[in-house]
Amino acid sequence: SKVKISGGGRCNVTHSCFSIAELVKHYPRGAAFLKKAFHQFNTQHTIDWFAARRVKLVAEADGRMFPSTNTSQTIIDCLLEEANRYNVSIQMSTSIEKMEHSINDGFQLYLKNGSAIQADYVCIASGGYPTAAQFKWMEHLGHAIVSPVPSLFTFNMPHHPITSLMGITVSEVSVKILGTKWQQTGPLLITHWGISGPAILKLSAWAARELFEKQYTYQISVNWLPAFNEQTLAEQLRVYRFSLAAQKIYNRNPVGLPARLWEFLLQQAGVAPDIRWADLPAKEQNKLVKLLCAHTFDIQGKTTFKEEFVTAGGLSLQEIEANTLQSKKVPGLFFAGEVIDVDGVTGGFNFQNAWTTGWIAAQSIASSASHQ
Repeated sequence: SKVKISGGGRCNVTHSCFSIAELVKHYPRGAAFLKKAFHQFNTQHTIDWFAARRVKLVAEADGRMFPSTNTSQTIIDCLLEEANRYNVSIQMSTSIEKMEHSINDGFQLYLKNGSAIQADYVCIASGGYPTAAQFKWMEHLGHAIVSPVPSLFTFNMPHHPITSLMGITVSEVSVKILGTKWQQTGPLLITHWGISGPAILKLSAWAARELFEKQYTYQISVNWLPAFNEQTLAEQLRVYRFSLAAQKIYNRNPVGLPARLWEFLLQQAGVAPDIRWADLPAKEQNKLVKLLCAHTFDIQGKTTFKEEFVTAGGLSLQEIEANTLQSKKVPGLFFAGEVIDVDGVTGGFNFQNAWTTGWIAAQSIASSASHQ
């Protein structure tokens, strides 16, 4: 179900980043842990694994990789085919209430329907849970949980007039959360509830814990023209006053912003509709510079990005062996995917974590079983 909705139904399988040092920079939590794991299974391995099963992955201009068919069903079919090939039994609507482990008997998994499963090895790959209470059955085995908080969300600005520009995208902005060290650049999308786009989603991931503590009420500053600061832009506007002197400011937008956004910012700065560049008063010019380079917004609340719910938090990495994905506390217990305290920014990085940790856990279990 997660694969099905990913990438707008196309499945963003991975990201065309082939340097491990670069790849780990896209994980706000778990980078050092993954650095070891990626030496065993990384982006190239993912591409090769799917290619060997007749699924070709294609990179888009922004680095995201999708199946050449452009449908997530291709990935689902591939994974199910692989499961069928090895006679894997997939049991739907089967929740585990409790798990016990003993040296002699291995694992006992107690199901909600009253039955139990006996196992020599267990790999938990349940995805992230939104609440700490849902990790209780793992805590029972002595594992520490890093409290989960949401990641990858958009910023809400209730009733702000800029939301009337919903649908407008600015290709490169710089956004910082005031009073923190967090800042990101990238495309920004104005929505009917606030702002979204890669710059915002990356920022939400890196600042996930801090924004949770602030209860999603904080201020941001947007620089619509990140190539400039207030001083250099003020100088540039003085140049425009001469070079574009006779032209009306509203009709002549020299900074490359979408026309409707440019008009909105001029209105916010109090610039009269019929004024020419030569006649721009100093007061309005200063306001415009401030709005273009340091436009502050009050953020109140968040919205989950599409249905792609991602959590920061999970099983503490200090208790998991990076080279095998085995628990350091319970022999025979393995973890994979977002259930561990690893999360990536948007763009295929969370799936790459899932493929990498899943592959390593499977290899480790197969190796352990063959030595028994």
